[in-house]
Amino acid sequence: MNSKRKNFIILNSIVIVCTILLVLFTNYIILVTFMFSQEIFIIMNILLIIFGLTIYTFLSNALLEPLFKSEENLQKTVKETLHELNIPASTIQINAQMLEKTIKDDKSQKRLNRIKQATQDLLNLYNQMEYDIKKQIDKIDTQIFPLKEAINMSIIKFQDIKSNIKINSQIHDININTDKNGFIKVIDNLLSNAIKYNDKEGVVDINFKDSSLTIFNTGKSIDTKNIFMVFDKYYQEDSSKDGFGLGLNIVKDFCDMNKIVIKIDSNEAGTSINLNLINILSK
Repeated sequence: MNSKRKNFIILNSIVIVCTILLVLFTNYIILVTFMFSQEIFIIMNILLIIFGLTIYTFLSNALLEPLFKSEENLQKTVKETLHELNIPASTIQINAQMLEKTIKDDKSQKRLNRIKQATQDLLNLYNQMEYDIKKQIDKIDTQIFPLKEAINMSIIKFQDIKSNIKINSQIHDININTDKNGFIKVIDNLLSNAIKYNDKEGVVDINFKDSSLTIFNTGKSIDTKNIFMVFDKYYQEDSSKDGFGLGLNIVKDFCDMNKIVIKIDSNEAGTSINLNLINILSK
């Protein structure tokens, strides 16, 4: 039973039980008013509750089963389709790597590089779609992985766009236990902002100390009155920058879900975003 089905049944059960209790309370007032004995009233209520729950269980299974069956079929179709999309993309990637060994001229090499890049973009899109869909229809599994590995994976992605910005990472052998894809997405967004809102020859420092991960950039400070608004959906401190204002909202959602306390400290020296990872550190 998936989480949506379980939550739906639980919530409906609560509504039904509360409704029955309200009806029984009303009946009690009527029974007392008409001087019925308390013993008869208690027996009637017990029988009525048992009967009501039995009827509800029978009707809910009969009426809701087609709905749940349809949802399960849709989930199965989506997963199978995603799997089938991954196969041709992976095939193109493997064959492009094999062709690379035989191609010598620059013109063909450039064309092959474009094919490889487009294939990698397609695979990245596939991975993102798979993660987003799985997050909606299934429970995301957690895993233990090195914090340093996640940080380095994110830094590599921004090597081509960071220009003259220097990125320093001081992460030791720390393991965390959480949704890896979601966590890397958080680091990607924080690092992207640290680069986007930095000076042209600025610095990004990434440190871990006392259970907290800090990402600091030497860019313009955030106006104090806006610090509590930066996590709002579609909000942008500087509207001239590219983007839709979703990055920090995605970060906040993940942190709230995983009990990670997030704090922002911004002054003339730059801006620090601190994530307290105490609740996801691997014991």
